Amino acid sequence: MEENKNKTEELEETNLSVEDTEEPLDKTVRLMSPTRMVVRRFFRSKLSIVGLIMVVGLFLFSFLGPVVYNQWGEIEVDKSGKYELSGSTVTYTVNGNEYTIRQTTEKSIDDNSLAPPSADHILGTDKQGYDVFVRLMYGGRISLIVSFIAVFLITILGVVMGGLAGYFGGVIDTVIMRICDVLMCLPGIPILLIISTILDSSGIPGQYRIYLLMIYLTFISWPGTARLVRGQILSLREQEYMVAAEAMGYSASRKIFKHLVPNVMPQLIVQMSLSLGSMILYEATLSYLNLGVKAPYAAWGTMINIISQDTDILENYLNVWVPAGVCIVIAVLGFNFIGDGLRDALDPKARR
Repeated sequence: MEENKNKTEELEETNLSVEDTEEPLDKTVRLMSPTRMVVRRFFRSKLSIVGLIMVVGLFLFSFLGPVVYNQWGEIEVDKSGKYELSGSTVTYTVNGNEYTIRQTTEKSIDDNSLAPPSADHILGTDKQGYDVFVRLMYGGRISLIVSFIAVFLITILGVVMGGLAGYFGGVIDTVIMRICDVLMCLPGIPILLIISTILDSSGIPGQYRIYLLMIYLTFISWPGTARLVRGQILSLREQEYMVAAEAMGYSASRKIFKHLVPNVMPQLIVQMSLSLGSMILYEATLSYLNLGVKAPYAAWGTMINIISQDTDILENYLNVWVPAGVCIVIAVLGFNFIGDGLRDALDPKARR
C-alpha cells in the first residue's frame, strides 16, 4: 500500500495520471494530456484561484447586479429631497356658470445629493443625486467590455502583422517593423485630447465616445504584440516540423496560422491577461481626464474624476469615490494574478 502511494506521488511529479482500475499500478500508467497539465498547474496556484474569483465576481457584479438590484437606474436622480409647492388659479365659464380650478405643482429644490449609505442607497448618492452602488455596476460594464474589446483587437492585429513579418521577412518585415516604429513614437495623450475635442464638436453621444477612443488605442498599441509574434516565429520557422510542412507543399497561410501561431499562443495568452489590467487602468485614466465616458453615464474613472473638481467630496464623502477605486484595484490585481498563473502553467519546464 505504501509502495503504491509513493508511486502515485512520483507520477504526479512527472505529470502522469493513474486510471481507477483493479489492475496493478504499473500497468495502468498513461500520459496526461497537455491541456489537463496546464489546467492542473493553474489551479494549483492559490493566487490564480484568487484572481479568477476576483474577475468572475466583478463580471457577476457588473452584468447581473443591475438585474437583481433594480431599485434605481444608472441616470435616475433621487428627487426625495426638499420640495416647494407652487400653485396657479384658472377660471373659465361654461353655460353661464363660472368654474375656478387651482393647480398645485411640486418642484424639487434640493435633490437627495451626497446622501449617506442607507437602506435606499447602499453606498449613498453622489453630488447629482445618482445612486453610487448602481453606477458602480454600470461603470464596471463599460470598463470591462472596453478593455476586453481593445485587448482582443490588439492581439488579432498584432498576430496578423507579426506573423507576416516573421514568416516572409525581407521587404515585408522591414515595412511592417518601420510602421511599428512610427506608431510607437506617437504621443498618446496629446492625440487623444485632439480626438476628444473633435468628438465633442461632432455631437457623438457620450456613452459611445470611449469605444471610439479605444479604437485609436488599438491602432497605436498593436506593435508590441506584433514584435512578440515576429520574434517567436523567426525562431520557430526553422524547426523540423516547418521543414516537413514545406516539403508537403502547404500554403503560406496554413503554415503561419496552423503551425506557427498556435505555438506562440501560450505567450499571447499570458500577454493578453496581463494587458487587460493595463487597459482597465488606461480606460480609468481617460475617464478621469474627462476623455472617456461623459456624464451622466458612468465609468469607474468618471466616478473618481469628481474628486478633481470638488475637494470637499475628496475629504468628507469617501463613499462617493473610494468604491470605484477599489473595483479598479480588484480588476487589475485579478487579471495580473491570472496572468502570473497562466505563465507558470504554460511553462513547459514546470514540474509542479
